Amino acid sequence: MNSALAPVKQKSLNLLDLDRVGLAAFFVGLGEKPFRATQLLKWVYQEEVVDFDLMTNFSKPLRCYLSENCHITTPEIVLEKIASDGTRKWVVQTGCGNKIETVFIPEENRGTLCVSSQVGCALACTFCSTAQQGFNRNLTTAEIIGQVMVAQQRLGKEKKITNVVMMGMGEPLLNFDNVVAAMNLMMDDFAYGISKRRVTISTSGVVPAMYRLTEACDVSLAVSLHAVTDELRDVLVPINKKYPLKELLEACRDNAKLAPRRTVTFEYVMLNGVNDSIEDAHGLIELLKTVPSKLNLIPFNPFPNSNYTCSSNNAIHRFKTLLNDAGIVTTVRKTRGEDIDAACGQLVGQVADKSRRHLKLNPVSVEHAA
Repeated sequence: MNSALAPVKQKSLNLLDLDRVGLAAFFVGLGEKPFRATQLLKWVYQEEVVDFDLMTNFSKPLRCYLSENCHITTPEIVLEKIASDGTRKWVVQTGCGNKIETVFIPEENRGTLCVSSQVGCALACTFCSTAQQGFNRNLTTAEIIGQVMVAQQRLGKEKKITNVVMMGMGEPLLNFDNVVAAMNLMMDDFAYGISKRRVTISTSGVVPAMYRLTEACDVSLAVSLHAVTDELRDVLVPINKKYPLKELLEACRDNAKLAPRRTVTFEYVMLNGVNDSIEDAHGLIELLKTVPSKLNLIPFNPFPNSNYTCSSNNAIHRFKTLLNDAGIVTTVRKTRGEDIDAACGQLVGQVADKSRRHLKLNPVSVEHAA
C-alpha cells in the first residue's frame, strides 16, 4: 500500500457508496490490486462483516488504513409495521436524520423489496401520496443499497430478498448515478447476485435518463403511464409536459431493443371516472401497439386529501379483458400492505420539503418509533 497517501479525515468515505468498479479504482489508488474490491464485496454483502479488522485476507496495514479512513454505515430502521397479509414496512432513518420508507412483500416463491431512491419526490404526480410531501434530496448509493442490507438482516435467513423494485419514494432516474451504482451491487455476483430480470427500475418518464439507462445498466424497466393522452397525462404525471407521450414511447422502444423478447412494463393506476373508460382502453391498445409491452393495472390506493377514488372491480375487469383480448399481457396488481399504508403510492416518510411548490401543503408525517 502506498504509505505516502494522505489519510482521509473523519472517516469520510462510506465504502457502501462504491460498486465493484468504484472499489477497484479506490484500491488501485492505494497501491493495492483491483481484486481487493471483490474481496471486500464478499465480506460485506455475503458474510455481513463490516469490521475491517475481521477481514483476514487483507494485510494488517490495509486493515489499519481502512479503519482509520473509511467506514461501512447503513441507514437505521426506526419503525417496523407488519400488515395482515405479511407485508412489512420499515421507516428508515438516514445519517442526516431524514426518514424514508422501504417495503418487503412476501410471496410463496419470492420476496420483493420496494426501495426508495429519494427523500420525497419532485415530480408531483397527483395520485401519489409521496409526491404530496415535496422533495428534500437524493439518497446516496450507501443509503439505497443500505435499505437492502438492513431489510435482509431484519428478515433473517428464513426470508430471502429475491427481487428488488426501485418503486419506493422518489424518481430513480433523477438520482441516476447513485441508483445505478446501487443496482450494480444488487446484481453483482460478489454482492447480492440478483438476476437482472429481478431488478426493476420504475420511472415516470425522464426520457434522456431512459436512453442513458439503456446504455449503462441492463435491468427491467417499468414506466408509469396512467393516461393515453398528453392532455390527461399532463395533469396526472406533470413531467409529461416536458417529455410527452411520443418521446416517452420512443425511449421505451429503444429500451426494448436490448434483447429479443424483451418487454417494457407499463403501470396504469385505475382512477374512477378519470382514465378507466372503454375509450381509454382502446386508446391504450393503440398507444402500445408498437411497443413490446406488459401492462400492470394498479387499483388506486387512497391517501388523506386525495381527490381520486379507485375504479370499481367491474371497471377494472372490463379494462383488463379488453387489453388481453387485444394481445397485450395485462395483470391487475394485488394490493398489499394497505392496512399499514405500504401499498403503491402510499409511502410518505418524513420530508423536510425544500421545494417551494409544496409550501402550501400539509404533509402527512410518518409515525415515530416510541
